[in-house]
Amino acid sequence: MLSSTVITYAIIATMVVLFVTNVVPTAVTALLAALSLYATGVLTLDQALSGFGDRTVLFIASLLVVSASLDATGVTAWTGQVLVERAGNSQKRLVALTALLAAGFAALIGVSGAVAALMPLVILIGLRLRRSPSTLLMPMLFAAHAGSMLVLTGSAVNLIVSNAAARLGQPPFSFFSLSLIGVVLVAGAIGIVVYLGSALVPVRSGRTIADDLSRHSATLTEQYNLFDGLFRLTVTADTACLGKAETETGLDAYPELGLVAIQGPETHFPRRETLLALGDVLLVRGAVDDVRRFADEQRFALRETDTAGDLRGALFNATSGLAEVVIPPRSGLIGQRMFPGMITPSGDLMVMAIQRRGETLRFGETEIAAGDTLLLRGNWRALDEHLQDPDVLVVDNPDLVRRQAVPMGAGSKRAVFVLVALVLMLASGLVPPVFAGLLCASAVVLLGVLRIDQAYRAVNWTAIIMIASLMPLSTAMYETGAASRIADILVSLCGSRSIYALLAALFLLTAIMGQVLSSAATALIMIPVATAAATEIGVSSRTALVTVAVAAAASFMTPIASGANLIVQGPGGYRFGDYWRLGLPLMLWFFVVGTFLVPLVWRP
Repeated sequence: MLSSTVITYAIIATMVVLFVTNVVPTAVTALLAALSLYATGVLTLDQALSGFGDRTVLFIASLLVVSASLDATGVTAWTGQVLVERAGNSQKRLVALTALLAAGFAALIGVSGAVAALMPLVILIGLRLRRSPSTLLMPMLFAAHAGSMLVLTGSAVNLIVSNAAARLGQPPFSFFSLSLIGVVLVAGAIGIVVYLGSALVPVRSGRTIADDLSRHSATLTEQYNLFDGLFRLTVTADTACLGKAETETGLDAYPELGLVAIQGPETHFPRRETLLALGDVLLVRGAVDDVRRFADEQRFALRETDTAGDLRGALFNATSGLAEVVIPPRSGLIGQRMFPGMITPSGDLMVMAIQRRGETLRFGETEIAAGDTLLLRGNWRALDEHLQDPDVLVVDNPDLVRRQAVPMGAGSKRAVFVLVALVLMLASGLVPPVFAGLLCASAVVLLGVLRIDQAYRAVNWTAIIMIASLMPLSTAMYETGAASRIADILVSLCGSRSIYALLAALFLLTAIMGQVLSSAATALIMIPVATAAATEIGVSSRTALVTVAVAAAASFMTPIASGANLIVQGPGGYRFGDYWRLGLPLMLWFFVVGTFLVPLVWRP
């Protein structure tokens, strides 16, 4: 009968083969591996499924929600604009700045959180500059791995290593204990991705690349000729129709003019009142002389200096925007009569324009037919909620439009506040990291930065299932004695040789295991091996632990090496064998640092 150790090795080997061949989806393969550990009697059911309740998994999920709030509110879009301005058209400068930004974000919110937050930004930059996003995503990803070593809370592995040191009776690592090593790793990683990335990163088309929606408002206003002959007339204290119904504006006497919309203060649009109030604005289309005559007669304040940018800013801003919808066959709206300026029954949206077969219908009521397109305006939340109606087909998702086209939009200050609070809690150590992460993830929902359904969508469930399913493998390594056997072999090979031989062996073993297991699981397996080996040859276990942390961060060679690697695989269009090309020189750099620099900083 096969021993539990042999069964564990067989399960790991089978899993790696399935990962490489991609015959079965990676998440399913990982889940089947965990279930196999139970089915073969290696682990109990609770042990085999323990990863799904692991605090590291919950922490990663919470970081994805917090990072999504930065993306959804336009914080990353603003960062992207600054990045593009600084980088210009230089590919090397663009890669360097993107990598530096990723390293900084990883130190703040972890590798997975940083990659999830920056990935839409990097894709957008690639689309704007007519470069394949695949040439930017992998350098950004690998720089984020290096950035995880900048501070203690940059990764779960750092925390695991610190706790291991405390259990051995040594002082735990401080928040900035790893910073010197982290700075050296980041500097070398940026140099490698800048100068070798163009030759080693494949140019591929991602399976899930979004369109560039940064000029969405300009595209829509040009398509619908929205600002041709459009003027803004403001109701003043002297306006004749002040306090009267919207039908008593006096426009009936000017058939050559058309009322497009009536809006209240820009923060309350569309307006819900039925009587014209001070400060209300009439959007009127017509010849400039006719508009002037009407404004003078009715005593409106006419803004003749409005440019297309001014008008677009009044319609498309941090609080509200535009959306284009198509009327599908069998829609309940077919046969209904609509007109520009009409408020929808919900009271939250306004019909700005109607187009049929490419021709914009100017004034008067129109009977809606299948195939008509409507340009709607309202606040972003109303657009998100009401455009899920099956009676319309949305051309571009308002949520995606807002993320790309509205830098530092509504809720951005709250999102930044939550991020700062998260960093402070993690840096101070007042609460466990998972508590801080879940608290801040809840805060972005309670503060209205994200809706609960947006928070659910922010979590990359494929990566979460992968990580949770692979964690029980470390338990199996402990339970079956596989870890102790590896330690015995390692010590016998190194013997009483120098500290560099031991650290080199620890690094290579940890890094190799880390390419098929999660970094946290690898660290949990290697920590007892490292401490036992270090004690046996009489060197500081603290030095060996830092080398394990550096090696665990070197998750470069395969897409399954970390959840972050999986996050970029689809959008980058990467194959399993694409990662090692750029990953190998980075691995060599991490090897040099982990083997030769670490013992200089932490004396053996």
